[in-house]
Parts: sequence; C-alpha cells; structure tokens
Amino acid sequence: MNTTKADSALTFARSLKLTVLGVMAALLFLLAADDGEVRVITSGAFTATYLELVPQFERATGDKVVTAFGASMGNTPDSIPNRLKRGEPVDVVIMAAPALDELIKQGKIEAGSRRDLVRSSIGMVVRAGAPKPDISSVEALKRTLLAATSIAYSDSASGVYISTQMFQRLGIANQIISKCKKIEGERVAAVVARGDAQIGFQQISELLPVPGIDFVGPLPPELQKITVFSAGVASGAPHPGAARALIEFLASPTAAPAIKKNGLDPVMPDESDTHTKNNDSSVRQRSVYLWA
Repeated sequence: MNTTKADSALTFARSLKLTVLGVMAALLFLLAADDGEVRVITSGAFTATYLELVPQFERATGDKVVTAFGASMGNTPDSIPNRLKRGEPVDVVIMAAPALDELIKQGKIEAGSRRDLVRSSIGMVVRAGAPKPDISSVEALKRTLLAATSIAYSDSASGVYISTQMFQRLGIANQIISKCKKIEGERVAAVVARGDAQIGFQQISELLPVPGIDFVGPLPPELQKITVFSAGVASGAPHPGAARALIEFLASPTAAPAIKKNGLDPVMPDESDTHTKNNDSSVRQRSVYLWA
C-alpha cells in the first residue's frame, strides 16, 4: 500500500473510531442521567476548572451532576451542537460565547440565560524536553511557524481563529498550509506529546493538564484572541432551577481561585453585560447562602 492510500486508510479509521466513541459517549450520558441529576455538557477549555468545582457544588446542594464533554463547534459526533441536534437531554451547556449565542438563536438555549464565566487565551506547546521556540513577538512567532515541521491546532474556537485569521494576518497561510493539522476529537497537546506534531496551539487551559508537553507561552498580545466561555440553560431543561443554581456557583467569587489556577481569567458578576445575568431572585437568594 502506498503512502497516500495508507494515510487515507488511517484517516478513515480514526474518523470511524471518533464516530463510534461519540455514539457510545452519548448512550452512557443518557443512561447515567436520571430524574434526580443535573446534566451538563461542557467544552474543553473549562473542563479542568469545572471538574474541580463540581464536587463543591454537589456537597453544598446535594444535587448530583452528570457530565458529558464536547467541543464548542466542529463536526465530531460529540461536539456540543451535534449533541443538542440529536436531542440529548441536558440542563446546562458551557461553551464558547459566540457558539452559545448561535444556539440561543436556534432556540436550543433559553434566551436571557447566558452567563459569562471565564476569559481564555491561546497558547503554544512542544513535546516535553524539546527546544522551546521564541514566540514572544509577532516576528518571532512568524519565524517559528515557518521553521516548524508540523503545526497542530484544534477544530474548535482557537483553531478556527488560528487557521482562518492569524495565519492570514501573518501573511504566511499559503506557505505553511501543507504542514498544518486540524485536530478533531482530542486535545492538541496529546498529539504533540506523542510526536505527531512539532508544535501545537489551543486554549491554554486545555494545554496545561496534558502530560508529556512543555508550555511555551501565550500568543503575542498583538495576535492574541481572547475567547469568553459562557454557560446557559438548555431549552426544556429537566431541572432548570438546579441548572441556574449551578451556573450561579460557577460564576461566583468562590470559583475564582480554581479558574485562575487552570489558566483562565474569571468574569466577575459586575463585569457581565445585563443580558448575561440571571435575574431569577430566588436563585440569587439561594446563592447567597450556598456560596458565601
């Protein structure tokens, strides 16, 4: 079998594997969630922080949280839009704000329920022990990209920006396209860690938890893309009250230390736009007692 056919076969096998895994994850999510449980789907950028905070919420409220994971966008079976399109029952969705706004327009998320949680920056990694290229300035990043043998980025918010805007702004899109890899269904850092890409870009909070990589740094300020990740209540949520209480907790000052520790910046309540705030006074009153 020649190299082209082998690559095509490998790509097909990986695609089939992702489809099967996506369907299996959806079935497990449906089986795990019963009437007494709050169901959440969250995207990768908020995952590490979320996993640290959820046990605190469960202890404080007695509510059980069942979680599924997916990208804010993209074509993989487990992406959040595809999960909602399949009709998976869910109470809370956490994802990139622009993608959440699109779901609000589609009627899949309650209008007025959006609450901004964190700001996320994009960074770069190399395999553990590899030399760390200079990306401290626009010109340094440009040189690093041109010199790299392979470049990986995600199929979600950060990768869309990098591949459709940043490369073009640097004027090198056509020069590097042949060595770029869009990663679907797994963390970019995992691809770099096993040596399948020399350098990789993704939300910093998605890079840091992965073993086998060294964090190089954030994009230069002139090229940095800050993405806000937000939570919303799904239309027809089985447990809307508990959903709003969970969102209030994740947006509260109590959550700030975990948010910062995992490479994100918290969006505090007084920074949010009026439309992102939950005006349910009963939920806010409950929050005063639980998170104070």
